[in-house]
Amino acid sequence: MTEAPRITIWHNPDCGTSRNTLALIRNAGVEPAIIEYLKTPPTREELASAIAAAGLTVREAIRQKDTPYGELGLADPTLSDEQLLDAMLEHRILINRPFVFTPWGVRLSRPSEVVLDILPLPQKGPFAKEDGEAVIGTDGQRAH
Repeated sequence: MTEAPRITIWHNPDCGTSRNTLALIRNAGVEPAIIEYLKTPPTREELASAIAAAGLTVREAIRQKDTPYGELGLADPTLSDEQLLDAMLEHRILINRPFVFTPWGVRLSRPSEVVLDILPLPQKGPFAKEDGEAVIGTDGQRAH
């Protein structure tokens, strides 16, 4: 029996995209390590490393919707990456989610099916998002 690959998700259980991503990982037969990053935040180094490994800029990794992004003035293009990281660490809700870490790469899984790019394991059955959108068909392949 082969050992399941080590997969970690920075998860927010209140986020539908995060829940759908977690469900897709589980649909591949893997129980990931779940880090509720609002309760157990990453270090500055972990956050910066995750953003870089996902191929994103710090600005691309900031969540704007339903956060203090606007009131903190974070749209200011003169803010440095260090200043943006400071804000993300002080206001964890600004860390976009979910980040997923697998042996095949790191991704910010927005939309949730982006996780399939770094999860080359067969899906165990059909899968639809919470809103009913089909992601995996009955043949185990992407629906679109």
